[in-house]
Amino acid sequence: MDMNGQERIAAPIGAVWAALNDPQVLKNCIPGCEALEKQSDTEMTAKVVLRIGPIKASFEGQVTLANLNPPHSYSIQGEGKGGIAGFAKGGADVSLVEDGPAATVLSYTVKADVGGKIAQLGGRLIDSTARKLAGQFFANLGTCLNDQSVGA
Repeated sequence: MDMNGQERIAAPIGAVWAALNDPQVLKNCIPGCEALEKQSDTEMTAKVVLRIGPIKASFEGQVTLANLNPPHSYSIQGEGKGGIAGFAKGGADVSLVEDGPAATVLSYTVKADVGGKIAQLGGRLIDSTARKLAGQFFANLGTCLNDQSVGA
């Protein structure tokens, strides 16, 4: 599965970069994320529960950040095992560009593979679910950043 897109986020680039590197913010923004723990500056462990069509799976795995260019870009790689449901692995290249003093354009390119029972659901269902989850993530990130700026 390949997916790419852009999102305009109503927050300065520094705030967006900080949010994308904060395990608590990410945990709150990633749909179905039950745990996200920082192991080092570039490694995290995660547990995410997702429903894809008729299958509900709990994935546990590793997330690694690479090619860090603060506050403009990084690459993220991950692999999660969902037991009998299967596995998911992939990566994303993320870049941030200032859009005026109080907004940021986030661009992303994702490549992912799934296997096991999940792969049997078909590409269209997996792609539509991935797009829905990405939309939820960006909506949650925007809300989180707005809440932080209200409290500041």
